[in-house]
Amino acid sequence: MSDHLTVVDHPLVQHKLTLMRDKGTSTAGFRQLLREITQLLAYEITREMPLTTRQIETPMEEMDAPILAGKKMALVSILRAGNGMLDGVLELVPSARVGFVGLYRDEETLKPVQYYFKAPEGLKDRLVIAVDPMLATGNSSAAAIDLLKEAGAVDIRFLCLLAAPEGVARMKEAHPDVPIVTASLDRELNSKGYIMPGLGDAGDRMFGTK
Repeated sequence: MSDHLTVVDHPLVQHKLTLMRDKGTSTAGFRQLLREITQLLAYEITREMPLTTRQIETPMEEMDAPILAGKKMALVSILRAGNGMLDGVLELVPSARVGFVGLYRDEETLKPVQYYFKAPEGLKDRLVIAVDPMLATGNSSAAAIDLLKEAGAVDIRFLCLLAAPEGVARMKEAHPDVPIVTASLDRELNSKGYIMPGLGDAGDRMFGTK
């Protein structure tokens, strides 16, 4: 993938996103929609995965058939909201290895602080997809990608539901080699760092917390 930002404008993606934005959508409904929309976005972000062939026998004859090449993909959730996107991708690519990055924002410095990091081994030989529903300021996302690169990852893509222009710019500055796939580039961040018009706090809506 070469474009830094891909907005998936597929009608099903846009329809499901509208339902997710609606504040009247239940927690259960929000989770189900997130799984479905993630699958559709994952279809786009995995478009250029390398293929090789394997000889198989169909009921009719032998053939050399295409099959995914190389090591299994690594899927990395940026905690906690990223966990809501894991199932959608894993249904599509059940053999993917899964990792987790935990970051919180220091209230004084406003910089991301790492509290958890566990990634599959051999990242340098894997396609690595980092998932987080919201790309807001981009600070925690950029820090998460820093950690993945330090762990050896070279082919990284970032999958989110919504992106703010500020977050896209921050990621492009920090990691111009990491393509972003999203369902919408929203208008802006508000003074509290929330995406506008957005959908509120994705973690709270997904897990029913306030």
